[in-house]
Amino acid sequence: MYRHVYYLLFVVGLIGFGHRTQGAESVAAATVLDRPNILIVLTDDQGWGDLSLNGNKNLETPHIDALAATGAQFDRFFVCPVCSPTRAEFLTGRYHPRGGVFSTSAGGERLDLDEVTIADTFKAAGYVTGAFGKWHNGMQYPYHPNGRGFEEYYGFTSGHWGHYFDPVLEHNGALVRGSGFCVDDFTNKAMEFIEDSVKQDKPFFAYLPYNTPHSPMQVPDRFWKKFDGAELGLRNRDPKKENVQHTRAALAMCENVDWNVGRLMKKLRKLGVADNTIVVFFHDNGPNGSRWNDEMRGRKGSTDEGGCRSPLFISWPGKIKPDTFVTQIASVTDLLPTLTNMAGINLIGEKPLDGMDVSSWIADPQKEHNNRIIINAWKGKISARNQQYRLDNVGRLYDITKDPRQDKNIIDQQPEIAKLLNQAVANFKTDALQDYNTTNDGRPFVICHKDYRWTQVPARDGIAHGNITRSNKFPNCSYFLNWISADDKITWPAQVQHSGRYRVFLHYTCKEENVGCRVQLQFNQSTISRKITEAHDPPEVGAKEDRVVRAESYVKFFKQIELGEMDLKAGAGELTLTVPEMPGDEGIEFRLLMFQRILQTE
Repeated sequence: MYRHVYYLLFVVGLIGFGHRTQGAESVAAATVLDRPNILIVLTDDQGWGDLSLNGNKNLETPHIDALAATGAQFDRFFVCPVCSPTRAEFLTGRYHPRGGVFSTSAGGERLDLDEVTIADTFKAAGYVTGAFGKWHNGMQYPYHPNGRGFEEYYGFTSGHWGHYFDPVLEHNGALVRGSGFCVDDFTNKAMEFIEDSVKQDKPFFAYLPYNTPHSPMQVPDRFWKKFDGAELGLRNRDPKKENVQHTRAALAMCENVDWNVGRLMKKLRKLGVADNTIVVFFHDNGPNGSRWNDEMRGRKGSTDEGGCRSPLFISWPGKIKPDTFVTQIASVTDLLPTLTNMAGINLIGEKPLDGMDVSSWIADPQKEHNNRIIINAWKGKISARNQQYRLDNVGRLYDITKDPRQDKNIIDQQPEIAKLLNQAVANFKTDALQDYNTTNDGRPFVICHKDYRWTQVPARDGIAHGNITRSNKFPNCSYFLNWISADDKITWPAQVQHSGRYRVFLHYTCKEENVGCRVQLQFNQSTISRKITEAHDPPEVGAKEDRVVRAESYVKFFKQIELGEMDLKAGAGELTLTVPEMPGDEGIEFRLLMFQRILQTE
């Protein structure tokens, strides 16, 4: 049988797992061969109210709701206002400014390399580790998930993707074409990974950071037809702000997520490992639209309750009592210390955590609340939350237990509480925000690492000069166009990590009348160039599948050609792409460079 021996601590009734501090011996070290599996599902831009469990009668999410019914549900669990910071805090157990995350694109989403991740920790304990979906904490290795403890990766590393049906994705760095709707595809790949680990009799750590219901609002017909034109019984607290069609699309995407969670649970049962798998479900921020969210103030991007409150469900049959309801406030930073303790493994990082082990409240939900304060911060907006009160980013105080809408500022009635929370904000500024750059931290893009075969250098990270423009103001999944002068160029601040020979591929479009233009790439003393000899002028895709007109860029299926081979020396420099010869009115449209290591010379 596959690891069905129960931990001694559960046999003797210590379902609380025991609070374990960093560096302490494992509470279940004697059962190293019987670790529980870990399955994490993280959704993108799904609000706390986007579940039928939480009272939303506009949709049905029976499979996700069942996770709460079979395990623990946290009433007040807090994440960050946007995507990449939440992912960084989940990975490290530390506030995201400590790891250098200051943006959601163009390199600002990267997690510093001296941070130890949850995948590093479980891998060190003998787990096979895999991630499937939207990474959003660094593209180029070693920022890439394969460099952060995940042995297997399938998905995309950018902040959002431009097309959800049969898109261009990557598998361990190499570009591949996805199959079908991306969330279904991510789930399929995760289930294959889980099944392979079971066959090898190894515990798995599987992380599924889905990219929905983030825009563009695309969803298969089978989920959309229920909501197309449907009347919504529950609306946003300010109905005038709500885009009803956007809400319908988001709800359809949430039902697709629920269906995939059901498939995952069915696979665990079929493989006989459901009882020995800890399943965790949460969201990365508030809803990406003004829709019903139990009338909480704030949405995605806000540090108010509605922008940072997420569901958290943790299921472990036989170990966590069904219908456990935890009222102790908790943070996404808590998942690392909590899950490692539940699994009986040691933390391997040396940096202090901001999160705490909350497993004792899972064991005993009636345990007295502690006096912790959770900070929610983004782009200069900082709020502080204790068990009862929230101090918002402009210094107003609310008793959330009596005023969940944040309507009545009670700072005059509770000056001591306000003072306490203001001090927590001040401490956060002098501690976590020390040396934190919120615009440009100067880190170059790492290319050409000896331990990784592939490096992506996308338009997203480039700087346009001259007439060149982006396909959209949002860099993620954009491309460059309007290359009308030989003086135009695209540059990237880059760092060649290791000397060697690298084959370079270019992803481009070119109209028939512009064939013959020459594309040149230079890094320090190394230069390669090639004439474009074949037209490739595909249409933009995405509009036909969108349920709501998007704000982001549409995309194209770009053509890949080999640009040449470069001998690169380790060091910093400026990677520069030009079109020095242009027989037509324009050069190329540019999407991506791919570097393939073919010879290591260092």
